[in-house]
Amino acid sequence: MSRRKKAVKRVVLPDARYDSQTVSKFVNVMMLAGKKATAERIFYGAMDLVEARTSQPGVTVFKQALTNLKPVVEVKSRRVGGATYQVPVEVRPDRRTALAMRWLISFSRDRNEKSMAEKLAAEVIAASKGEGNAVKKKEDTHRMAEANKAFAHYRW
Repeated sequence: MSRRKKAVKRVVLPDARYDSQTVSKFVNVMMLAGKKATAERIFYGAMDLVEARTSQPGVTVFKQALTNLKPVVEVKSRRVGGATYQVPVEVRPDRRTALAMRWLISFSRDRNEKSMAEKLAAEVIAASKGEGNAVKKKEDTHRMAEANKAFAHYRW
């Protein structure tokens, strides 16, 4: 057991436009090199595109996409007697959202649309429908955990 103090979770202030902590956290994760205004402009532009394409509020589509991306189980490497096993473990709620955001951003960056706002909008719409590369990543993670269910007794 660690002797150090438990790290204090900082409260993220909600964003100005949607008054949502989730949106604010997502913008912080998307931000590169401290350019928060640029990240906000990209996100809000993407939400405007989502609203135009789906005729639904952009934030509800975004939150639905995040819900569809949150993994329930993942595998962690565990060394037992010289062999390394992929042990399936349940994902903590805060890590679920962090993984979902990270996957959404990384697969948005890999898309072929012109601007980042268009890439993000396309990936958000795809994820909210339960398709796209980010959803595929979640399903692969679940499939890996399912395949290694035999090693679940090595959980710690």
